[in-house]
Amino acid sequence: MVFNFIVKHKHALLYGICLAALLGLLKWLELRLVIIHHAFEVYIGAIAVIFTALGGWLALKLARPRVKTVIVEKEVYIRQPDFTRNEDALDRLGLSSRELEVLQLMAEGLSNQEIAARLFVSLNTVKTHSSRLFEKMDVKRRTQAVEMGKRLHIIP
Repeated sequence: MVFNFIVKHKHALLYGICLAALLGLLKWLELRLVIIHHAFEVYIGAIAVIFTALGGWLALKLARPRVKTVIVEKEVYIRQPDFTRNEDALDRLGLSSRELEVLQLMAEGLSNQEIAARLFVSLNTVKTHSSRLFEKMDVKRRTQAVEMGKRLHIIP
């Protein structure tokens, strides 16, 4: 874990180490040559080293992206071999036989163009059937329509 951290942030760590070494060298020379006359600067240098290290650590902490895991629970509908269509739900929605065919082909994963070719109608006709189907089922997307159709046992 520490090795991964070092590899990931090697440039920032090297920069901080170089700055600290340079500052340490300068302060060592100053301490060696004029410690008696400039003791105040030695203290300032020590404080600068501490704050440089603290600033580097804080920058690495704040720059780390936060990952949030979201768990979505969804009911799964299993296709059963003995499918019986729910005629009550079909009558309640008021779907025509052609809209039901379009919904079944949507459930197979066909595009509008493929549905039009399979039913021998124009693309605009399929779009019209789809929009009426969405309106009657009170959904906005194909996936929602297919899910609702399976839940109501309109399509297998």
